Amino acid sequence: MVGTFKLSSEQLSAQDHYDYGMRAVKSTIDACGLLKRTLGDQLGEDQIVLRALRDVNVPKFLQDDLPLFENIISDLFPTTERPKVDYGNLSAALDEVFKKNNVQGTEWFVVKVVQLLDTLKVRHGMMLVGPTGAGKTTNYRMLQQTMT
Repeated sequence: MVGTFKLSSEQLSAQDHYDYGMRAVKSTIDACGLLKRTLGDQLGEDQIVLRALRDVNVPKFLQDDLPLFENIISDLFPTTERPKVDYGNLSAALDEVFKKNNVQGTEWFVVKVVQLLDTLKVRHGMMLVGPTGAGKTTNYRMLQQTMT
């Protein structure tokens, strides 16, 4: 896990919101613990670490850095199968909320809403940042309505 953060800090672009220190390691360990408690019987240890690394880091990376991060993960976990993520009822509930609010539930937007949920599970605080009209408010409102 530490090797992933070290290589990421060396190879990915320098961004103010990228964090490879102890806070990132703690968030990843917390995510591992959560995954172990909920999916421990379905996933191996390497798969849990791999999924936690993705869940914690992918939402904050820029689009150009995602392939580099995936290559780092592939190099460090060459034999680990990428775990399939099943959100079960969440997808159906999101679809209902999208229809109710006349929001297009594109695959990309659904991924962003799920990433927000995953981030909220492992972080004490977070910010949604981006240009005007990018969907930040819609993202958290759709998640809020889905979770109630």
